[in-house]
Amino acid sequence: MKLEVCVDTIAGLNAAVAGGADRIELCSCLAMGGLTPSVGLMELAAKAPIPVYAMIRPRGGNFIFSPQEVDQMKREIAAARNTNLAGVVLGANQHSNALDTNLLKNLIDHADGLGVTLHRVIDLAPDLIEATHIAVDLGFERILSSGSAYKAIDGIEKLAAMHKAAAGRLSVMPGSGVNTQTAPSILQAADFTEIHASCGRTYPQDQHLLDFGFESAGEKHTDEKLVRSLKEVIQGNA
Repeated sequence: MKLEVCVDTIAGLNAAVAGGADRIELCSCLAMGGLTPSVGLMELAAKAPIPVYAMIRPRGGNFIFSPQEVDQMKREIAAARNTNLAGVVLGANQHSNALDTNLLKNLIDHADGLGVTLHRVIDLAPDLIEATHIAVDLGFERILSSGSAYKAIDGIEKLAAMHKAAAGRLSVMPGSGVNTQTAPSILQAADFTEIHASCGRTYPQDQHLLDFGFESAGEKHTDEKLVRSLKEVIQGNA
């Protein structure tokens, strides 16, 4: 049983590694669901003793990308490769919310030699089982999903169905709202092999910085103790 932790700072990366994370999803701006990290953060993360996958998402909002944004994503994939990261996290859909198979194939081909994860864009798809089969055919090694719910615990039946449909051809990795309280129920629903969490804790903020817009209200930071506690829980449920 593996624990993937998403981080968007070098301090978060250090906390996740120290807490026992097995893999890192490296982002910027987790408050927006995660955007592509800077090259500098990629370079530092490449020194981590565990695999690091970079989120490839050029902006917030929908997952329908312009030709220039696609070009940007390809350059970001190249940056992840050039900094020796283990993989990338991708996602794109159509106006119908179905996965954009042509663009995803294009991006996966560009990421040749890197591991590839399909992110929670799949939770927007009208048919999760069909989308799971598409992800298999495209060559993804895992899907990060909450089962179309806001929190994985509420989408657990669909997650279990996706896991069954995947039939070992890729990993379905539950994520969103995963913590020490929800993880046991999620892990008992199917024989998942990995789980995704932020392990974030809200800290006191500087009102002066908030007023200037230099901080976001409710911003969370990866907490080493939360990572370690969740790791212990999933090991106990493995």
